[in-house]
Amino acid sequence: MITWLAGSFFTALIVVLVLGHPFIKLLQGRLMGQVVRDDGPQSHLTKSGTPTMGGIIIVLAITLSALLWSHYHKLLWLGLFVLISLALVGWYDDFKKIVHKDSRGLRSRWKYAWQSLIAIIAALAWYHYCDTPHQSELFIPFWHIWLPIGWAVVILGYFVIVGTSNAVNLTDGLDGLVSVPVIMAVCGLAIGIWHQGIIVNNALLVLCMATAGATAGFLWFNAHPAKVFMGDVGALALGGLLGFIALAARLELALLIMGGIFVIEAISVILQVGYYKRTKKRIFKMAPIHHHFELSGWPETQVVVRFWLISFWLMLLTLWGVV
Repeated sequence: MITWLAGSFFTALIVVLVLGHPFIKLLQGRLMGQVVRDDGPQSHLTKSGTPTMGGIIIVLAITLSALLWSHYHKLLWLGLFVLISLALVGWYDDFKKIVHKDSRGLRSRWKYAWQSLIAIIAALAWYHYCDTPHQSELFIPFWHIWLPIGWAVVILGYFVIVGTSNAVNLTDGLDGLVSVPVIMAVCGLAIGIWHQGIIVNNALLVLCMATAGATAGFLWFNAHPAKVFMGDVGALALGGLLGFIALAARLELALLIMGGIFVIEAISVILQVGYYKRTKKRIFKMAPIHHHFELSGWPETQVVVRFWLISFWLMLLTLWGVV
């Protein structure tokens, strides 16, 4: 078991490290540069033109590693379906931003519609065709209680996949910021899966390790100052895969805690938009909340490292409640 866990991690890591430089040069040659928000922090204007869509190599590395090291189980195919489908949605979003020089990209209603369709298909297919332990129950961390919820697990799965996909995407706003929280979350899920005995086969664990390896490899190029951004093609896909793994492992509430950085980022946007529409005033200097700290005088690297630390602490806290 250790062999294929290590194999899936290092295969994905090596694929990203080997393809990283050639892919960045390819993006530069095709002028696939990031379009920076003109209403964002002024320090980010220097990032304009940095190659984006780097998430393509993350998705490729996870897919290759999972196919190489995992048993060909329904859970594997569903996980890859979520990953690749959301990557395509993200790719089109990035493409519109680059070609039309519009930082808004794909309109929110269409992005949400496609995310919803993918999440519904994945949740229903998992519920009807994958026989996993405690399938109709919800695990409550710390109390170690399995709460029967029946078919409502499908509705929960839909919100987990769509919500995590969007939350990870919102978090991806500073150099290297999103990578470590993703790594902490998938490693935490892997430990939870192992401890709970929800292995069934090795598909979920291999997906976790492949995701950790690919994201760690990408961080090599995305750390400040970033040579490439993952773009929506990477962030939407990684978030959706995290949500699906949590659903299949029955660890949705555990992901809610260990992915607290994603939750805080998403809530900050919801609060900011809702409060502004009602009062024409802002709660934060800018949302998502990492920009608020930037505008408050924190250097970008300080924000990133402190968010990394928080994600690590939250993973440890969650594991205390799961194992």
